[in-house]
Amino acid sequence: MLVHSFLEAAAARFPDKTVLICDGRRLTYGELNALADHLGAALVERGIQRQDRVVIFLDNSVESVISIYAVLKAGGVMVMLNAGMKAEKLGFILKDSGARAVITHVAKASIVKDALTHAPDVKHILWCGKGASTVPPRMDAGHSESWDSIFSGKYPLLRRSDIGIIDLDLAAIIFTSGSTGEPKGVVSAHYNIVAVATSIATYLKNRQDDIILSTLPLSFGYGLYQLFVTPVFCGTLVLEKSFVFPMKIVERLVQEKVTGFPLVPTMAAILFQMESLSKYNFSALRYITNAAAALPVSYIRKLQSLFPDVAIFSMYGMAECIRALYLPPEELDLRPASVGIPIPNEEVFIVDKNGKKVGPGETGELVVRGLNVMQGYWNRPEETARTFRPGRYRGEAFLYTGDLFKKDDEGFLYFVGRKDDMIKTRGERVSPKEIENALCFMPGVVEVAVLGVTDDILGQAIKAYIVSEKGVSLTSDEIMKYCSKNLESFMVPKYVEFRQSLPKSLNGKIDKKLLSGAVEDKGKIEQVRN
Repeated sequence: MLVHSFLEAAAARFPDKTVLICDGRRLTYGELNALADHLGAALVERGIQRQDRVVIFLDNSVESVISIYAVLKAGGVMVMLNAGMKAEKLGFILKDSGARAVITHVAKASIVKDALTHAPDVKHILWCGKGASTVPPRMDAGHSESWDSIFSGKYPLLRRSDIGIIDLDLAAIIFTSGSTGEPKGVVSAHYNIVAVATSIATYLKNRQDDIILSTLPLSFGYGLYQLFVTPVFCGTLVLEKSFVFPMKIVERLVQEKVTGFPLVPTMAAILFQMESLSKYNFSALRYITNAAAALPVSYIRKLQSLFPDVAIFSMYGMAECIRALYLPPEELDLRPASVGIPIPNEEVFIVDKNGKKVGPGETGELVVRGLNVMQGYWNRPEETARTFRPGRYRGEAFLYTGDLFKKDDEGFLYFVGRKDDMIKTRGERVSPKEIENALCFMPGVVEVAVLGVTDDILGQAIKAYIVSEKGVSLTSDEIMKYCSKNLESFMVPKYVEFRQSLPKSLNGKIDKKLLSGAVEDKGKIEQVRN
């Protein structure tokens, strides 16, 4: 069973059923499968071989969905990236992954051009969007062509036997922030994705008549698996680019008779401010899911009030396993702060610093065991060895999540905090080092330290402490604009605080523990909201 096997099986059973609603288009299972076959065959024709990495640098779109399945059908490894990524980070990932091809949009031509200077392995670029046929080819070796030209051609039928992949082969790399400030890729085999998608569809009790509406980016595990889960139960996915226009999303929920709605706390906060929500008929909505940051209990109560007949699933996961825990909706009133129990076909336990299992009420690190535990980090053997440790049987790995948990007497789990200084905000894991490195290049900045602070909506908000040069008067707006230009939107600090100096440890390093717990502020303090 491969990731695209679900799509192919659904296309055989329900060729005329709508699988995707996006960009004003409606694709049936038969159409999506045929388009993915066509592009997959074109990729093979252009030299993409088994396990070659193909970067998909697109917003949520029909093209991104077709591309994901096409790369998998061609036997490649899909690398779906955040469409707001800047050239430097894109270049690093292209080089680190050894990508052979890039599928992107003409609007990103300048970013891609700059990134390609660091990516000698890229041999082919496929451009989407109006004007793609006029995009100049690369200056160095390689081939550049438009999406339309691909689909105007004819290619041999793509047969799985010709590709030869099996479920042990790699299927995807999801890049997330690393502790060093450089992105790290979480590697998934086909069987990992199949296991996770099947488990999610099982505990959500998905049905053929389910219609999911997702505004989450496909570069984000929570968003990507909305796509992967839908064909498991032969349902329909309504895919939106973002939640920037919430009223439009609410109207779409009603128009399309959506039954499943994945959200994050920031989306819930926006919904709560919409006074006109009560006039809409959400009778088709069957369930709401939440992952990324945990929902505050007050948010859960408000969601229950807004959607009294809707099942609400609190969940926990990370890129290294996608999903680990879920709280059955019938338990929500009894233990609203819990993120639940292990997903089907998985085992979890909590251990102390010596690796010994702890009992109820004791805090320790969450460890995950199951087919949902991914393969490790791309090109990072040492970090892989620390996080993915040998299990009980040959080939098995235990995932040490780095997250602290405790459980109650009945085995329900509660998130306590992170072991390291990685910031989990808006559903993304963010390295403070990456933001610090970027800000250190800003003229006028002498020192910078970045921390995560508790935030009911974001899980954690990013806060930057800045020391500027003598005689230089930086403003919060300048810091924010610089970050917006050089970092992805979810990395832009919510708070900025200026200081005359930052506390140091005995070895001369910035003491973040002292910084976060300092009572007396030195110098000017300025806080802003993003």
